[in-house]
Amino acid sequence: MIISSRTRTLLVGLRSILLFTVIVGVVYTGVMTGLGQLVLHRQANGSQLEVNGKVVGSTLIGQSFTDKDGKPLPEYFQPRPSAAGDNGYDGSSSGGSNMGPENPDLAKTIKERRSQVATFNGVDAGRVPADALTASSSGLDPHISPAYAEIQVSRVAKARHLDPSVVREIVANNTDGRQLGFLGATRVNVVTLNAELDRQH
Repeated sequence: MIISSRTRTLLVGLRSILLFTVIVGVVYTGVMTGLGQLVLHRQANGSQLEVNGKVVGSTLIGQSFTDKDGKPLPEYFQPRPSAAGDNGYDGSSSGGSNMGPENPDLAKTIKERRSQVATFNGVDAGRVPADALTASSSGLDPHISPAYAEIQVSRVAKARHLDPSVVREIVANNTDGRQLGFLGATRVNVVTLNAELDRQH
């Protein structure tokens, strides 16, 4: 049987597609998945966070600590605002508000947030840091500044009937320094912080 050059080229192309589909789509994926599970099991599974044997979230994604009406719970450290989705921290709607610093709606929102945060934590409005007022660009960041954590210590300690020094120690345990010693800023992971509070108290 004589095969035309066009048919031969087509068959070569089909064989190449099948071969590379198996190599890249099956073999490579299987090897990488297996290595991930062996070497970086926790990270490969989403850095899941457990409290008393139950998965309560991920150490990489923030979450709200509110009641069914959306009001912040006093016994928990509160995260920074989130513009990801209707209720915040929606991984399928990651993003910021895209409002510029001169936007009147953003200015009004920041003013309202400053008053709410100050009242909720019983501090002067001048002590409220910027990250308590503005969302991160992804809307999923689980971190807050040490300054925002500090103004919440007394409230959390009172709600949990703990000495503030105990709460500050737990905050310190969940504080990360600059990456590589010079990148980024010192930050507190609110999700792991609240999980540790729940485990211990």
